Amino acid sequence: MVQTAPSIPWSRRLLLASLCAAAVANVYYAQPLLGQIGIDLGFDASQVGWIVAAGQAGYLVGLVLLVPLGDRLPRRTLIALQLGAAAVSLSLAASAGGAASLLIALALTGLFSVVVQVVVAYTAALSSDADRGRNLGVVTGGVVIGIVLARTVSGAVADLAGWRTVYTGSAGLLLLLAIVALLRLPTQHPASTPFSYRSAVLSVYTWTRTSRVFRTRALITLFLFASFGTLWSGMVLPLADAPWQLSTAQIGLFGIGGLVGALGATRAGRWADRGHGERVTGLSLVLLLGSWLLIGQVADSLVLFLIGVVILDFAVQAVQVSSQHRIVTDAPASGSRVIGSYMVYYSVGSGLGAVATTALYAGGGWAAVTLLGAAFAGAALLIWLVDRVVPMRIEPHREGGVVALMQQG
Repeated sequence: MVQTAPSIPWSRRLLLASLCAAAVANVYYAQPLLGQIGIDLGFDASQVGWIVAAGQAGYLVGLVLLVPLGDRLPRRTLIALQLGAAAVSLSLAASAGGAASLLIALALTGLFSVVVQVVVAYTAALSSDADRGRNLGVVTGGVVIGIVLARTVSGAVADLAGWRTVYTGSAGLLLLLAIVALLRLPTQHPASTPFSYRSAVLSVYTWTRTSRVFRTRALITLFLFASFGTLWSGMVLPLADAPWQLSTAQIGLFGIGGLVGALGATRAGRWADRGHGERVTGLSLVLLLGSWLLIGQVADSLVLFLIGVVILDFAVQAVQVSSQHRIVTDAPASGSRVIGSYMVYYSVGSGLGAVATTALYAGGGWAAVTLLGAAFAGAALLIWLVDRVVPMRIEPHREGGVVALMQQG
């Protein structure tokens, strides 16, 4: 049995949230820096997209290859090692002399930035059943802060001191956090249930095939973050265009609105602790769908658009917290593997939204993008409704059945 403390002190929750924010930001720093990096290292306009793609690709690989190790190794040590490795990779990016070396460094940075998911699993394992949702809400709030503010911070720093300073500063921050994690976090050993590394790598397939709870929540998350990615990857297009023609700095301010919405949803964890997780998910998905009615008004009203952004980020964070609470509660001894597998769907959804948005905007404008975002939200809501209506059949989806299949691997 995994021993859990009755509660996690507020200072420790804040540290865990800070680890998540600092680590996940590394994957998003590059987006406002593409112009500077492209000129400095000789990327042409058709190649700069690879700068962002390299970090995302590394992150996806890390979800499959590294996150499952959290169920075999002491998580405090694993967290510190991955933070240190990410710091080294960031230093390599800051000193890159050419396109190839930068892409390799950013891919490695993305690979080790999956420490975020190890921290989430670590938090779930340290929590009691009574406060797991509350703790996950605080820690995943750190993830949202990192994602939303990374673009604003990197853009401001790069304007003052150049893009390399962004990566140098982040490397120093991660090294400091790695030391603090070793000094301040308690040792937490995973459950002793044996499993092979090969079976761990195949976890996403195993969980999808054997667990209806995981399958439902993973598909909801895919469409949830496809809708999220549709907004955040595409919003710069109408805001920079007529009639608003906002600057990059002005567009970045909308991130504060998104942050307000996301942080407002941290209470979703407490609601899940009280047994209201399904209700939170359903209502939040309805809000997500409705937010696109306001987001679609961007050409007429920035106020309505901002309200839509706040509602969308509130809904996304509420569903994310309730979903992670649900899947970890269903398989408490396999926290790292189940969360890593779940986040693969998050990565696919985010990429789907980003790629589809730019393609649609060129041909159909923001109206087409709005319909796309609403369609993704509607698909997530439909999956939740079907899961609620169709009776649950008996299947080996809980801890014992899944672990047995993994041991066979």
